[in-house]
Amino acid sequence: MRILATSDVHGDTRWIEQLAQKAEKEKVDLVLLCGDLTLDESMTDNIIGPFKKRNLKVALIPGNHESAATTQFLGEMYQVYNLHGYSIKIGDIGFFGAGHANVGPHMIDEKELFGLLKKGFNYIKDAKKKVMLTHVHPENSLTEKMSLFPGSFAVRKAIEEFKPDIHLCGHVHEAEGIEEKIGVTKSFNVGKKGKVIE
Repeated sequence: MRILATSDVHGDTRWIEQLAQKAEKEKVDLVLLCGDLTLDESMTDNIIGPFKKRNLKVALIPGNHESAATTQFLGEMYQVYNLHGYSIKIGDIGFFGAGHANVGPHMIDEKELFGLLKKGFNYIKDAKKKVMLTHVHPENSLTEKMSLFPGSFAVRKAIEEFKPDIHLCGHVHEAEGIEEKIGVTKSFNVGKKGKVIE
């Protein structure tokens, strides 16, 4: 399976069109949007459309710039998967996640964030491979070292307890492209440029 994961597009529709073209060219099976799709709830037009126009499967979570309600609205409007506290299985791969962050307009507390991740994980825990999406980065990570923003204790705990094969996040623009290993998990800060993962 080929995946294009991206985050922090902040309503940049020209960039989203380029990402959709890349997804089509790379023949990806799934596009994962790891939050901050809007700029503080504005500019929701044509964020998902370019992907759907190309018949691409899409899953998303909210960042700290959009509410859970906006994410739910986008999910229903475009008939895409909302992974905020939920999960999906595609073949033998399970995807689960939770969005928002510990700073910004749409904050989430650590207990709630971990609870949502656990809820999603429980539905796909028997999947052969597991992919976890968050917007915020884990604490004590390379991304945290490059940022003024603290990482999330809940995300770190979820990585250590659930041991997903892959963890995808965004949030810290300066850390775009950082890859690291946390226990058995490969963690990627996918950023606006996005990352194709096989």
